[in-house]
Amino acid sequence: MDVEELYQRYGPMVMRRCRQLLREENEALDATQDVFVQILKRRDRLEMTHPSSLLYRIATNLCLNRIRDRQRRATMPGDGFLERVAVLDDTEPRLEARSVLERLFGRHQESTRTMAVLHFQDGMTLEEVAGEVGMSVSGVRKRLRGLRASLGEVVKEEEE
Repeated sequence: MDVEELYQRYGPMVMRRCRQLLREENEALDATQDVFVQILKRRDRLEMTHPSSLLYRIATNLCLNRIRDRQRRATMPGDGFLERVAVLDDTEPRLEARSVLERLFGRHQESTRTMAVLHFQDGMTLEEVAGEVGMSVSGVRKRLRGLRASLGEVVKEEEE
């Protein structure tokens, strides 16, 4: 069975599952598409004897990852600082913000900066970032966790 047939037959089921978990129509649409993108990427390695079970499991995992990512972004240390940096108009505060960011990223590899931009600014999922930088999802998660911890330290230093 090719991906188009799978989409025609099981797309509504996948969409219902994504809606049920994400509770947001546009995000559910994106997640549904991501499920079938995963199938396209891995179709040569997947066992398609029970496609509905496979699609349901992929949809569930993708949606749970999105929910976790959403929660992480909402509770990231230093969020207030990052929002203040984003809306700065004056030159002096911008220079201070740049200094803080340089100190933050100076503690990490250049590739960690790339991961942070892809994930936090561009909104890519951990899986997408991992694919882009050629690392495992757990490796990307570990690097971003370290960056978050450093951000908390840098913000504390800045406030002192």
